[in-house]
Amino acid sequence: MRKTIHHTTLLLLCAGAMLLASCSKTQPQPQSTPAPIAFQPDAATAGTITGRVEFAGKKPPRKTVAMESDPQCAKLHSSAVADEVLAVNSNGTLANVFVYIKQGLEDKKFASPADPVVIDQKGCWFGPRVLGVQVGQTLKVTNSDPVTHNIHPLAQVNREWNQSQEPGAEALTRKFSQPEVMIRVKCNIHGWMHAWVGVVAHPYFAVTGADGTFQLRNVPPGNYTIETWQEELGRQEQQITLAPSGKSELIFKYKGE
Repeated sequence: MRKTIHHTTLLLLCAGAMLLASCSKTQPQPQSTPAPIAFQPDAATAGTITGRVEFAGKKPPRKTVAMESDPQCAKLHSSAVADEVLAVNSNGTLANVFVYIKQGLEDKKFASPADPVVIDQKGCWFGPRVLGVQVGQTLKVTNSDPVTHNIHPLAQVNREWNQSQEPGAEALTRKFSQPEVMIRVKCNIHGWMHAWVGVVAHPYFAVTGADGTFQLRNVPPGNYTIETWQEELGRQEQQITLAPSGKSELIFKYKGE
């Protein structure tokens, strides 16, 4: 009887071992997904897109920003501060216009720059008012004022966040995971403080300055839709075909009242 039990036990152990061995052979092994290779433009064929943003019509008077509600902010300025909602340059162009490639790069993956984009709070004012950042790139927020500020990006696609920053505090750093053009930024403490952030998935964006011009360099040849955005006058688009090593120049025209 004991021999029969012992023999049965051995058979069961052998069957179990064979079953485990069979399972281990058929068990699928997890495979890591390789990271997508970042696109690198060919310097021999890359081109340039340049242009300017013009303003037609009567130049509107710039409104004075009232900072009297916070005497500390008012003391930081020796003269009145003009709003920058519609900044018309002396040559009839517009500053603070965000320009970027809207379509034409969907099949390409770009690495995020290591250097951060900085927005400062100085004179109870966001500077710059309009800026661009690439997906995954660090946005660095600093406070150069002797007063507490608050930065509140009202993102719709990305995660909304709201952070106060005291004088002398360390810089805040955040990243955006999805393209979003544009994100309005406000200060909950000082209602006149506003900025705009354009988040794109590639490095081909610019903000017009005091001469109203823009330049997108090292662009691979292809068919593109270029979009401009102005916070009061809206958006415009133009389609272009950039030849290998080509140069395209665009003129966008906005009209006032």
